Amino acid sequence: MSTAVGHGLAGRLNGFLRGTKQNYSAGHERPLGGYLTAMAGFGAYTAAWATLVRLRGRPLPERPAPEDVVLTAVAAFRLSRLLSKAAVTSPLRAPFTRYIGPQGPAELHEEARTDEGKDTVGELVTCPFCTSVWMVSTLTAGQLLWPRATRTAMGALAALAGADALQLTYAALVDKTTG
Repeated sequence: MSTAVGHGLAGRLNGFLRGTKQNYSAGHERPLGGYLTAMAGFGAYTAAWATLVRLRGRPLPERPAPEDVVLTAVAAFRLSRLLSKAAVTSPLRAPFTRYIGPQGPAELHEEARTDEGKDTVGELVTCPFCTSVWMVSTLTAGQLLWPRATRTAMGALAALAGADALQLTYAALVDKTTG
């Protein structure tokens, strides 16, 4: 392919992407390029885990055991909230976020910084739903590669989620009886 044809194709692709972003965003700033990068990063992350599982010769189960699905869900829920909302993990998010204020017991409300390249990462690290996608992938790979250690860690996270539920229930009962 000649350089002129390559530049022409690159120019048309760039114009298409700019037009798509403008038509999609409806006047709002949306980091579509950052989202594409995040999706590519997630694909590479998942492919790396899959490659490691394959290289280690670990067989995939025919289907996940129901108790593993539940344990993974509870552990991913707790770990995602711990990483994306907990005050103690705010130093990990600080380069990409701005502190707004408290949000629920032991959790913070933060917003993504709008600095170049930090908006997408800021959105991802403050969104427990977004973080949980990465956590489920990590925990699933961990179950395939190091099942005993991973299930032990997931059991601890599930116990923490249970303890949190009990703390919140207790606080609601105290508020109801004293208020």
